Amino acid sequence: MTDFSPVAASVAPLPGHDDRWRQTHLGRLMGSALRRFDARVLQLMARNVEVPLALSNLAARDQVTAAHVHITRHLALQGDRLTDLAQRAGMTKQAMANLVDQCEAWGLVTRQPDPLDARARRVCFTPTGLAWLQAFRDSVAQAEAEFRAEVGNDVATVVAIGLEAYAGGDTET
Repeated sequence: MTDFSPVAASVAPLPGHDDRWRQTHLGRLMGSALRRFDARVLQLMARNVEVPLALSNLAARDQVTAAHVHITRHLALQGDRLTDLAQRAGMTKQAMANLVDQCEAWGLVTRQPDPLDARARRVCFTPTGLAWLQAFRDSVAQAEAEFRAEVGNDVATVVAIGLEAYAGGDTET
């Protein structure tokens, strides 16, 4: 019988067992890179003079998180139903509804009747939301430029091509 108690867990790993792979595997590196990239984008947005002051202050105080960026990344310019937006962002409808509620309170989005279905509503950018989207675009461009400067243009190009191929690949097993 295996002992999973805290005492047993504190025992040193088997001799010769290399545990470093847990810190350096591709998934962990991609996750860390994404968190760093998103944090830099939000930092740049907080400093962007084109962002409405109230939103800039929210970003500066870490009230706007990478989760809120899902709306910025995934909401179509013509608007989307909440379920479509959540699916594209890889989130539950309930989690996306909470983010939309916050973004609506901040004046980034609004819910409007869906012209194709009277029962449905569409989430759409407001003019303030479109200014936020432009600031997001500018910040992403700057963060990408900083990434290229840090790792070199050739490496950045290979990383981008590799990630594009991997992200577009079939994830079904």
